[in-house]
Amino acid sequence: MLSTNIIRCTGVSDVEKYCPDSLWHLVQPLLPAHPERHQGGGRRRIDDRVAVAAIAYVLQTGCPWEALPESFPISRATAHRRFTERVKQGVMQAFHEATLDVLGAAGQIDWSRASVDAMHVRALKGGT
Repeated sequence: MLSTNIIRCTGVSDVEKYCPDSLWHLVQPLLPAHPERHQGGGRRRIDDRVAVAAIAYVLQTGCPWEALPESFPISRATAHRRFTERVKQGVMQAFHEATLDVLGAAGQIDWSRASVDAMHVRALKGGT
């Protein structure tokens, strides 16, 4: 109920907030075509923009999938499934690279603050 009132007051839904047009125009070309569905069976497919907004919310807030607010018109299971599909399809990596390209071209990346984590490298001479 509260989220509906917020939407009425601000005029911005969670989908518009977490997947604005600028983000959608960057992501949409990276998404694969929808799988074909045989006539007469199954539910309608949830809009890709809704799924992207839900994924962006979880990634931005760090909350578990189970904590996805009900104000998103997508089930938590569907949002998580779409995320894992997109990771396997390479969409998330392509989106990351496209975002870096856009930010780099705009001069909005401060490489002096970059860091590298080498925890996966084996220590030499038995060190820990």
